[in-house]
Amino acid sequence: MPQIPEKIHELTVGQLSARSGAAVSALHFYEAKGLISSRRTAGNQRRFSRDTLRRVAFIRAAQRVGIPLATIRSALAELPEERTPTREDWARLSEAWRSELDERITQLNRLRDHLTDCIGCGCLSLDTCVLSNPDDVFGERQAGSRLMAEGR
Repeated sequence: MPQIPEKIHELTVGQLSARSGAAVSALHFYEAKGLISSRRTAGNQRRFSRDTLRRVAFIRAAQRVGIPLATIRSALAELPEERTPTREDWARLSEAWRSELDERITQLNRLRDHLTDCIGCGCLSLDTCVLSNPDDVFGERQAGSRLMAEGR
């Protein structure tokens, strides 16, 4: 990993990519989505402050556990401008994400457990298949596609 001297307070996109492990295209994408920011030089080149390294690490860690970018952006928006996320920030935010992740894990476990039910059947019956028609509550009451609220 390339070392950047302490006296350098801004990084080029290439330096940020090399240090963070994120592709240059990913960094451009993060910037376009408002997750990180840069300033432009007189020659229109991007320059990122050093604290962007920690923000990119935060984004990548959150992505690895399945947090959507919109949720990550909201979390980063809670931090003061130019402040890197701290261990306490991560603890607070990850606690808030825990229930969402638990629900996703439950859904994936249910999918895994019922996946073998379909191997060999070939029908993928819309009436009974737990993969194409999971937790069909409305289907028990009436036929057809129904997403309307009760009482309409």
